[in-house]
Amino acid sequence: MDTSAFTDKTLMITGGTGSFGNTVLKHFVNTDLAEIRVLSRDEKKQDDMRHRLQERMPELAGKVRFFIGDVRDAQSVRDAMHGVDYIFHAAALKQVPSCEFFPMEAVKTNVIGTDNVLHAAIAEGVEKVVCLSTDKAAYPINAMGKSKAMMESIIYANARNGAGRTTICCTRYGNVMCSRGSVIPLFINQIRSGEPITVTDPNMTRFLMNLDEAVDLVQFAFEHANPGDLFIQKAPASTIGDLAEAVQQVFGRTETRVIGTRHGEKLYETLMTREERLRAEDMGEYFRVACDSRDLNYDKFFVKGEVQTQADEAYTSHNTQRLDVAGTVEKIKAAEYVQLALEGREQEAVQ
Repeated sequence: MDTSAFTDKTLMITGGTGSFGNTVLKHFVNTDLAEIRVLSRDEKKQDDMRHRLQERMPELAGKVRFFIGDVRDAQSVRDAMHGVDYIFHAAALKQVPSCEFFPMEAVKTNVIGTDNVLHAAIAEGVEKVVCLSTDKAAYPINAMGKSKAMMESIIYANARNGAGRTTICCTRYGNVMCSRGSVIPLFINQIRSGEPITVTDPNMTRFLMNLDEAVDLVQFAFEHANPGDLFIQKAPASTIGDLAEAVQQVFGRTETRVIGTRHGEKLYETLMTREERLRAEDMGEYFRVACDSRDLNYDKFFVKGEVQTQADEAYTSHNTQRLDVAGTVEKIKAAEYVQLALEGREQEAVQ
């Protein structure tokens, strides 16, 4: 990983006490960054994170500064952003069922919060902002996905309408294995408690991506972004049924109980729509989807358009590389949480 661009710079992570923020610290605290700022609203998680750093990396803990604040509160965002060079914007409400029951809370954090972060970044002259989005923003059917789709629209609008010296881009990925609230830790806990594994729909497919890969995607976007670009990692997928079988092969056999889908869940994930795929650039392990840079000239929409409006198919967890049970076992065993859990040390993993 080339980190030369970070020498003597200040990086802010919004929502920095979550799974992604902790993994960013693991990757970046040893670089030549002058400072890493963690902005979040949970003082307990900040205190836990501070003590972990002091315990494990006492010589580096001093370069991490903690700011209590909420992206919903524009003033707290501005107060924390003075002197920041780069931002990884990860603050979000992410769980589908809770957003379905409290959609306005998703709007306040995912939509208004992102707008606050971007306006503060532009005002403060931040050089680059990488925002984290989700597969659920593509053809959204639930409140979380709709709020993230609106978040992406805000990103592209700010990038397109002139952000001064600030380059704003976006990354999009599916569920991250073993992140907070995800299914693999639930399966492991159910097995260890002697309870049946609860599967929503065995035929559901989901992309499989670990936290290190999520950070790699953000790093790639940081290095290659033009204003308004969307970056997507190519990722394998498995069915939920095969995932449950893989976890049981690793941690022990128990029953499997099908409970049906939860509020707002999809049968499969879409990481890139047919419309986006039409203008996507294949960059090897990643896709880059360039921002639609057409301006708001209504006359053009009536007298001039484009003949081709979408590709043949979207990029989904149904048509990507499909892992069998053996391949799924290999994939999940690469996750740090799973490695620690096999040693009985999962409490040391930060989700």
